[in-house]
Amino acid sequence: MPLLLSILIATGFIALLSVSGAVLLFLKQRHLSPLVLTLVALSAGAMLGNVAFHLLPEVFEAAEAGAVSLFLAMLLFVGSFVLSFFFELFFSAYHCHSTSHAGEEGDVVVCHHRVKPFARLVLYSDAIHNFIDGLLIAAAFAVSLPLGITTALAVALHEIPQELGDFAVLLHGGYKKSRALAYNAASALTVVAGGLVGFFVTASTALAVPVLIPLAAGSFFYIAAADLMPELKHEEKIGQTVLHASVFVLGLAFMALTALLE
Repeated sequence: MPLLLSILIATGFIALLSVSGAVLLFLKQRHLSPLVLTLVALSAGAMLGNVAFHLLPEVFEAAEAGAVSLFLAMLLFVGSFVLSFFFELFFSAYHCHSTSHAGEEGDVVVCHHRVKPFARLVLYSDAIHNFIDGLLIAAAFAVSLPLGITTALAVALHEIPQELGDFAVLLHGGYKKSRALAYNAASALTVVAGGLVGFFVTASTALAVPVLIPLAAGSFFYIAAADLMPELKHEEKIGQTVLHASVFVLGLAFMALTALLE
């Protein structure tokens, strides 16, 4: 099978996994609301596990191979974390303003946006992450067909819970169902773009991955730790709390398992 066709089939299949979130469209609102927060817990665990068991090990391997210094890689990781924080600050400040009212309360901050900043951040970070996946898949297929297939399967395994979780995060962040699905699908298409770039510009894979991986890792770590996990602390029912904690650990465990199978 031609190399380009193999890459397109593999990355196209992974992009289609983004529509797995469409199953949530058929649920009624009273069933959807509890499920969304459960999937937020899954996504938080999957994102944190992705950073710990997939992305950061890639960073360390690239540093050991001399592709990038460990200091620069960690600088990119921390820089991405900080920029993600500034990104949310910007969106919050851009969409909010202070309104003065007479009385003891003083200024009141009024926000006009319905979509939470972290929902946009998820889209941008996921697009970068999917692009990197496409680069990695193209590089693997360039080595051999079996390596390309196993790499694509490994990516697909950790994409399924992540895409379901991301869709739930977009809903929880304020997007309507149809728009969340469309944006999630558009973000997933960057895996195909990454595959094409990896095919046509082989050298770009070696240069881009050591830079883009720590950037994606820092952003995902920020989303999981600063946005998603705090959302889970507001549940008052002990049963739901136990469920969310269990699903969170399940997301972590799944990422660890896929790392062991690679």
